[in-house]
Amino acid sequence: MSTDSDPKEELIEHLPAMRAFAMSLTHNSATADDLVQDTVVKAWGNFDKFKPGTNLRAWLFTILRNTYYSLYRKRRREVEDPDGVMAEQISEKPEHDGHLAMADFREAFAQLSDDQREVLVLVGVEGFSYEEAAEMCGCAVGTIKSRTNRARKRLAELMKIDDENALEMTDSATMAVVKGKPAA
Repeated sequence: MSTDSDPKEELIEHLPAMRAFAMSLTHNSATADDLVQDTVVKAWGNFDKFKPGTNLRAWLFTILRNTYYSLYRKRRREVEDPDGVMAEQISEKPEHDGHLAMADFREAFAQLSDDQREVLVLVGVEGFSYEEAAEMCGCAVGTIKSRTNRARKRLAELMKIDDENALEMTDSATMAVVKGKPAA
């Protein structure tokens, strides 16, 4: 973003990435849409606090992340869906032509902790640097690197992937998360 562009106009460019990040956190399209909407409302009302010339995308993702965790804390008392019966009824499994079906990936990814899913999405899929992710998450760069490494190892373990098994996938974002290579 150049220093003379209006961040309110640039906000629209970041909506698809914000929705993808919200989906990775909530696993529910309606909740993800609500989360993105809440994020936009908060950002719009606080643009006076945004510093021109800084990373608008990181600022928006930080607002989205903080909004999610606030929502998560509020919903602790709600009835959970531990067996995924409700989620299964509203989810749609895509077709996937690779060695690893997307359904298996989603199941393994859902078993990761919130912190692990968060760093894999920020670093692996969205392409943020470790430094940017650390700033968004409010922790040290080493912590982000460690979380990312542990999350990738855990995901590979859950999916029964080792160095000898070749992944034949067409989804570059999934490959980036699992193998730690940037998404194309």
